Order: sequence, then C-alpha cells, then structure tokens
Amino acid sequence: MELRNKANRIRLFSFNTPQMRAFHFSWFAFHLCFFGWFGIAPLMAVVREDLALTQTQIGNTIIASVLITVIVRLAIGVLCDKIGPRKAYSGLLLLGSLPVMSIGLADSFETFLLARLAIGAIGAAFVITQYHTTMMFAPNVVGTANATSAGWGNLGGGTTQILMPLIFSGLLILGVSETLGWRLAMVVPGVVLFITGIAYYRFTQDAPDGNFDELRERGELAEANGEHGAGRSFLAAAKDIRVWALFLVYAACFGVELTINNIAAIYFFDHFDLTLATAGMIAGLFGLMNLFARTLGGVFSDLFARQGGLKGRVRWLFIALLCEGIALIGFSQMHVLSYAIGIMLVFSLFVQMAEGATYGVVPFINKQAIGAVAGIVGAGGNVGAVAAAFLFRAEAISYQQGLFYLGLAVLVLASCALLVRFSPEVEAEEAQAYREALGEESGAGALSLH
Repeated sequence: MELRNKANRIRLFSFNTPQMRAFHFSWFAFHLCFFGWFGIAPLMAVVREDLALTQTQIGNTIIASVLITVIVRLAIGVLCDKIGPRKAYSGLLLLGSLPVMSIGLADSFETFLLARLAIGAIGAAFVITQYHTTMMFAPNVVGTANATSAGWGNLGGGTTQILMPLIFSGLLILGVSETLGWRLAMVVPGVVLFITGIAYYRFTQDAPDGNFDELRERGELAEANGEHGAGRSFLAAAKDIRVWALFLVYAACFGVELTINNIAAIYFFDHFDLTLATAGMIAGLFGLMNLFARTLGGVFSDLFARQGGLKGRVRWLFIALLCEGIALIGFSQMHVLSYAIGIMLVFSLFVQMAEGATYGVVPFINKQAIGAVAGIVGAGGNVGAVAAAFLFRAEAISYQQGLFYLGLAVLVLASCALLVRFSPEVEAEEAQAYREALGEESGAGALSLH
C-alpha cells in the first residue's frame, strides 16, 4: 500500500507538519549519534597514552566501532517495517546512550574495545533516518530529503572532531587531569542522546497520516505479520542483486567516510606534527562538508531523474564514485599541509555526494521492503569501514599507503553502480509518479526556507 500525503517540498523553517518534524528530528538525532559514535576519535592521542595502546590495538577498536553496526543495521530496517521508525529510533537513542556514558569506565584495551563495540550499535540510526524521510517525502524530493537528513546527521562526524577536543580542553582548564578529562567528556554526548530519545518519541510520528499501528487499524497500511512477514521482507531484498550492488557502492563511499572519521585527527596529528586541537579542527572540516555536500548528491539525483528517470539517478551515482576515487588517491599523495587540506575537501565533497546519490536510488528498488533494502545497503557502509580498517591496523602499512589502496578500491567498486537497472515498466511508473509529485511546484528537489 502506498502512503498518502507525502510532502513534495522541503520547507526548512517549518516545524508544523509531521513531515518536517520527522525531517528535523531524524537529522538531529543522527547528528548526535555521530557524537556518541565518534566522540572518542579526536581524543585517541590522549587515550593512546592513558591505556598504552599500540597501532594494531587502535585499529582493532576502529574495527569494533563499526563492526557491530553491520548487524544492527541489517536488523533495524526490518524492525522499522514492523514497529515504525518512531519507536525504533527512540529505543536506539535511549539504549545507545548507556555505553556512550560508560566508556569512561574503561581501564584497559579489552574494556575499551568492548565499549566501542557496544557504542557502534547507534550507527544504525542512519537506516532509521533514511526510512523515516522516505516515509514522509514524495518522489520528486525524496532524494534531496534523504540526502539532506543523512548529510546533516553525518555533519556530526565533523562537529565532534572540533567540539570534543574543546570540551576536553575546558575540563583541563577546570583542573581535571587528562586521564579523567577524556572520560568525563564522553558523558556529555551520552546525556544529550538520552534526552533526544525521549523527545523523538514525544514529538514525531511514523508517517504523514499517523503511526503504523493506527494506519494498520484503519486498513491504510499492510499488517506486519510477525517474524514471518519481516523474514519475507528481508529475503525479498536479499535476493535482489541490485541491493548487493548498492551494498558495495555504499561500502565505497560511507565506508570510506567512517574510516576517515576514525583516523583523520590522529593522521594529521602524527603526519604533520600538529597539536591535538589543530588536528581535530582540520579533521573536522572533512565532516563539516556534510552541511551541503550530501544534499547536493541528492539534489543532483533528483535533477538527473527529471531528465533521465531512474537511469539518470544511477548514472549520477557512478560519476560521483569515480570522482571520489580519483580525489582520494590524490589526497593520499599530499605531503604539504595546505595541499592536503585542499584535496581533502574535494575528496569530502565527492564521497558525500556519492552517499546522497546512493540513497537517491534506494527508495525505488523495492517499495514493499524499503526497510530491508535500506538496512542491507546501510550495512554495506560499515562492512566497507571494517575492511578499510584492516589497512590501518597493520604496522607494515603507513596511513598514506592505506589511503592510496583505498582510493584504488573505490575506483573498482564504482562499476557496481552500473549493475543497478530497472525494468521499462518501473521506469515508466516512476516517471509518472515523479510528474504527479511535482504538481504545482517547480524544479526537482524543491526546497524552500519558509
């Protein structure tokens, strides 16, 4: 069944409609999840000294931080199909806040590793964010809505690189030792996550016309037939080769972003001999590009769709991935700080546009299993991050060499985008839905500031 009353325009400063409340709450919640997820990354130079961690051990904690997310993302999409994004997001935020606040209790590599493993579960917030905006926005603007909500969420990967060292420094000014400072600093994002979880449940709803349980009672939404229904949804998605092609594509873009979020600060700290605060500030620029870069990926996806339909969306995804790989290889070869920053920003632009382009395609793969498709593709990002992390845990491979090999991998995986194809019937159906969604509005990805 097709949900009714989806918004065909994003009115950024409106909070009156359920569509825009879901939009703003979803990106803000995901933004905070990044604070919890990667809040420790810009403080790793301090943690390394405190817990006497080796490069291999640091690499293992990076793997742990993204490994568990693979499993949770696969499950959370199906859970959204069953109970709705409102309950799924609220539960994830409340439960996820607990390990974020308690990571400060770690006193060894093993306990720190377990804490990062548990925290990684909140990375599944991305799938719920994309699911919720997909429920709320029409075909002409869904690419922009998905890309913007995810992009402003990913922005947390940049702001945490900047703000966590400042929080840490503020604690030092108050007389707290470095050993205690990084532990107390992590309490801040944990508390905010808990509060946001309560607010998400209170102020959002699953779909434009109500929550899933209400829609099912009115016969406006198909029943979630327990585990069997969820299983059918997942199997339908898992049998589609296009889903796994997008799985690999997302590994090549979001997987790379997660990797950079984990290593950027310590890379600039070590390679260019910078202070912790300066390294964090520069690393933060990479994530801050999410303010507009991922949105651009979605906007271009919607614009390409206007002229070329679903084929246009796929074509744009391939272009973005190709440019990302070239820019990453260039970044890996930089030895002058100013050049490294410049090419990093170009690379950041394309990696995030590729992410937006990916989820400009996802909503059209299987409308009966949106959650399962979003979950599998989203998990691909974390699989990519896990695979990439092995490059950076090996003592024999420098971070620069690891970045170069990663760039080559992106160029190879870009070809997977071309495996995503749609039947002529689906192309025609979506082209008609696109025209109908435009209605009286002008332009693809209609977005306004009022």
